[in-house]
This record gives sequence, structure tokens and C-alpha cells, in this order.
Amino acid sequence: MQYKSVSAEEAVKVIKTGDRVHLSSVAVTPHKLIKAMVERGRNKEFYDVKIQHIHIEDKVDFANPEFEGVFVSEQFFVGGNLRKQTQAGYADYIPAFLSETQKLIREGYLKVNVAMVMVSPPDKHGFVSLGTSVDATKAAIESADTVIALVNPNVPRAWGDAIFHMSEIDIFVEDDSPLFIHDMGQLTETDIAIGKNVAELIEDGACLQMGIGGIPNAVLAQLGNHKDLGVHTEMFADGILPLVEKGVVNGKRKQIDQGKMVASFLMGSQKLYDFVDDNPMVAMMDVKHTNSVDVIRKNHKVTAINSALAIDITGQVCADSIGTKHYSGVGGQIDFIRGAGYSEGGLPIIAMPSVTAKGLSKISPILLPGSGVVTTRANMHWFVTEFGAVNLYGKTMQERARLITSVAHPDHQEELDKAAFDRFGPHFHYVNKNI
Repeated sequence: MQYKSVSAEEAVKVIKTGDRVHLSSVAVTPHKLIKAMVERGRNKEFYDVKIQHIHIEDKVDFANPEFEGVFVSEQFFVGGNLRKQTQAGYADYIPAFLSETQKLIREGYLKVNVAMVMVSPPDKHGFVSLGTSVDATKAAIESADTVIALVNPNVPRAWGDAIFHMSEIDIFVEDDSPLFIHDMGQLTETDIAIGKNVAELIEDGACLQMGIGGIPNAVLAQLGNHKDLGVHTEMFADGILPLVEKGVVNGKRKQIDQGKMVASFLMGSQKLYDFVDDNPMVAMMDVKHTNSVDVIRKNHKVTAINSALAIDITGQVCADSIGTKHYSGVGGQIDFIRGAGYSEGGLPIIAMPSVTAKGLSKISPILLPGSGVVTTRANMHWFVTEFGAVNLYGKTMQERARLITSVAHPDHQEELDKAAFDRFGPHFHYVNKNI
């Protein structure tokens, strides 16, 4: 279907002082529009323009010191491309569960003036697709005063909430840039050990939630002999594809969205994007659906696999900061930890290496001052490292300390045990002698 397009420079002229601009995220970050907007900011054509997004990929300049007062970066999740600027105070972060990002937009807490998105070309009926990222962008499109769309033939035509009619777009801009590709990288020995420990907990018929990176890929690599796995997650990556090809992931036992792989955004290789293209097995959905605790819990055996930066000996999990230095975000961790906890036969899992790359323990007597507690003690169920898996659900503080210490790196177990003894007193060793 035909449409009239303009240049990116012409399109971004609608942005004015004080506006809030929402960006589509991850692999479909609209860089052509961002660059044109940044150039207007460099020319001081407007001030105090708020840039709102979840996780965006590749280099962007709007949070650099030169744009102080021109752009205000409001992130729902901090990626590596904006981490230094965020820690230096030139970019900022909005603490919010991923499930509620769309609510903040739809209910006007964060009024969107301009939505800048990337879409597939319209089909013969005039429908386009958001492709690899629906997340809160659907809400932004519905709420914005003006929608600017990069029409890019490289965007896969994904189904679900990704599909909407071109009449909802106000300004069209042509683009043919390739989507951002994420390299899976090589699994480490630690990744593989953690993957094996997690995989031993997963039953046939489980419904998986996992992210991207070494640990999720290591877990998936161990599931080749499982049967009838489902997927309901905020995202998936290339690691899931071999299981789909073998028929291990088929969604047959899901209670809702049966037979569908449900996600809200994706990032990976071109093979992943080709897999999603026009694939009715994949439903790319609004975070209002993917990350709703009430929706997640409807599937049985929801196995939520999330990682963290640190944990203390009572089970408090920090996943968004290193002390006061902000690192990432709350994301959907609690959405899925709670959803899996309510699911019949569900397994909420926090999995992480026991030590940092420098050999420092990621398990500590107390979290660093200023650390954000994302998953609270009360939310914790399974905790997994390369040294084993322990279930903390229903355990006392002293029992938790012993269990968590048991899967710490052996070099740090004595120190953690002493800290627990100092904290809980001589009764600690008596209570825990049989654990």
C-alpha cells in the first residue's frame, strides 16, 4: 500500500521544547531519526526534550555532556551504551517494573508527545509490524500526539500485538539499515556448570522465561532431551532455536497461548529475525500481556530464569546497581519471579556466577551500601550458582545463610560462615548442623 515519505530531517521538525519522545527499542532502535533529532539539538533548536526508552542498542549521543539542558534521558533500563552517562548523571533512570512501563504511558504519568519507531513495510491491507520489539512501544503509539515511523524492509513481519494499521502513523521515513545483531559469544565453564544445575530443575512440559546471555544459552543447551516445553517470556534469543527445530519447544502443554512462543522483544542474529518473520508460532506481545503476573501464573510449571549482580546471605538480590552506581534496571525480574511463584508447579530461579571476573564473591554478608534490592527475601525460591542449587522458599534467615553459603565459591565460604555466626549468634551452627 502506498504512503508518502519525507526525510528524517523533515520528520523530526515536529519535536519542540518540552516534548517527551519515545523510542522503539533493542534491535529496532530508530537511529536514523535519533541522529536527525540530535542534529537539531546540536543547533539549539529546542530545549528540555525528554528521551524515553527501554533498552536501546548501539551508539547514541543525546546523553553526552554537550547536550545537557537540551535532552533529558529517561530510561526504563540502562544498557552498556548509556551506562557511563547514567552513572555520571547526564542520563537518568525510571525505576519501574517492565509490566508497568506501558501503564505509565497509557495513563498519562509519562505523557508521550512524539513516538519514533521502526516498522516493516505495509502489507496489501495497510498493516505494518513492529517486528522485534513491542514492549511499551505499542502504548506509545496509541498515546502519542505524533507517530513517526521508519519503514524498513529488514524489520520482520512479526504477529501478535506487533501488527497495527498504517493509518496510526503520521509521518513516514524510508530506511534500509540492517537490524542490530547480537553475538551470542562463547559459553564459559562457569556458564555451562550453572546451565547444568538449572536444567536439572526443569521438568518436561515447563513454560520457560529466560533472557539473553551465557547462562540462558547454557541452560537451553542442556534441554535437548526434554519434551513439550513452552515459552512465555519478555524476550528470547538464538539459544532457543535448536530446541524449536528439534520439536522440544512446541507449547503443547501451555494453558494459554497454546502452541505460541510469546515474547515482547527479541535480540540476536539474522537467523533469529528470519525465524520470527511471518511466523504464526511467534506472538510478539505488549508487556501488559507478557509481564502480567495474572497472565504468567495461568501457565503451569512456569520456570523463570533470571540473573543478578549480587545477593546477601539472607536472599536479598541486587540486579540493577553496584552499590550506588546504577548498572541496568528492574526490568521484568519481579514480574516473572512472582508469576512463576504463583504458577502451579512453577520455579522462580535466580542464577548467577559465585564470583566476579576478578574473583570477588558476588555473595556477601550484606549488600553494598546503596544497592537496589530488586528481588526481596520474601520473593526468593531457587538460587543457583556453578556450585549447586538451593531452595530458599520457606526457610528461616539462618537456614538461608547456610544454604546460600553452601553454593558460594569455596574460597569465600569460611568468611561467609563467620559473618553469619557473628550476625545470628552461637545458635546459628546448632540450627544449621543438619542442613
